[in-house]
Amino acid sequence: MGAMYHTATKTLGILTGGGDCPGLNAAIRGVCRAAYDRYGMTILGIANGYRGLIEGDVRFLKPEDFSGILTRGGTILGTSREKPFKPGSLEDHDFSFRSEDKVQAIKEHYQQFNLDCLVVLGGNGTTTTGYRLSQEGLNVIGLPKTIDNDMVGTDRTFGFHSALSIGTEAIDRLHSTAQSHNRVMVIELMGHKAGWLALYAGLAGGGDVILIPEIPYDIKAIGRHLLKRAQSGKTFSIVVVAEGALSIEEEDMEKKDRKKYREKTVKTSIAYRVAQEIELETGMETRATVLGYVQRGGIPSASDRVLATTLGTAAAELLAQGDYGKMVALQGAEIRPVDLWVPAGKVKSVPPDYYMLDSAVAVGTCLGR
Repeated sequence: MGAMYHTATKTLGILTGGGDCPGLNAAIRGVCRAAYDRYGMTILGIANGYRGLIEGDVRFLKPEDFSGILTRGGTILGTSREKPFKPGSLEDHDFSFRSEDKVQAIKEHYQQFNLDCLVVLGGNGTTTTGYRLSQEGLNVIGLPKTIDNDMVGTDRTFGFHSALSIGTEAIDRLHSTAQSHNRVMVIELMGHKAGWLALYAGLAGGGDVILIPEIPYDIKAIGRHLLKRAQSGKTFSIVVVAEGALSIEEEDMEKKDRKKYREKTVKTSIAYRVAQEIELETGMETRATVLGYVQRGGIPSASDRVLATTLGTAAAELLAQGDYGKMVALQGAEIRPVDLWVPAGKVKSVPPDYYMLDSAVAVGTCLGR
C-alpha cells in the first residue's frame, strides 16, 4: 500500500448493473486501486448488481482481486438488471419481493456492512436507481457505462468506443459479401432509444443508408436512394439500422399501438423488417444481419481503457473528499463530477442539428428521409 491521504470514505461498496460491456473491469480497477493504494479504503464487491445488495451477497476485495483485469471483458462482480424500485420478483427466484422490501433490504445491508458510499457502474437504469437511493439517504457515486452512449451529462460513456470498433469491423466485412453477390445488406446494431452507435459505425463503415430512432424512416425514400445507386452502376449497398429505428407510420403511434403494429409487420427484429420492406419496394435482393451481443463482449479498446481508468480514479477522489451524490463524467477534455439528478431518468438522443448528420448526407448517405 502506498502513501496514505486523508479520506472521508473508509469503506465503499462497488457494483455493476445492467448489460455488460467492455471497460467495466478497467473501471473497477481504476476505482479500487486508487481507493486502496492511495487512500487505504476498505472495498466490498457486491455481486450481480443491485440484486447482490438486496441479498447481502458481498465480499471483501483485495489487491489480487482487481489486479490484472484491465484488459478483461465483462465484469468480475457479475451484473443483473434488477430494479429495486420496481415491484416484482428477484431475477432467477421463485418468490416475489415488493419494491419497498427490496429498497429496505438495500438500506439494511448498507448499514450492516458499514458502507460510507456505494459506487455504481452502469447506464441509465443503474444510475437512475443510484439517484433514487441517494434520495433515500445513501451516499452514491456513479460511473457512466453503456455501449449506447446515451447518458446525459457526459460526452462519452465507456464501452461505446469498443462497440463502435466492433460494429465498424462488421460493416467492413459485409462490404465484400454485398459486393460479391450484388446485394443490399442490412446490419442491425444496438441502440434502442438513441442512434449514436449506428450513426458513428455507419459513418465509419461507409454505410449507404443509416437509420436511427431519432429520424423515423420513409421506406419510399430509402427505395429511391438504393435504386439511384443501382442505376449509377453501384451494384451493392449497405444499410445500417439501430435496433430502435422506426418508420414514419410508427412515429405518432402510442407505445402499445406500435407494439401491436410490429407484431403484425415483423416477427423478429427491425433488420429483417427493413430488409423485407426494401425487397418489396425495390425488387433488389436483400439480406439481414443482427450483430447482437457480440457488440458488448470482448476486451475494451485502448480508448475505453483510458476513459474507464480515469473515471475510476476520479471517483476515488470524490470518495476521499466525501463529495457524494455525483457521477463522474467526461466533458470536453476534462473529467468532472455532475449531480446524479442530471442523468437520472433521461436519455441523450442524437440532436437534429448534430454535425455528423450533415456529414453523412454530404457524403451521400441516406438517413431514411
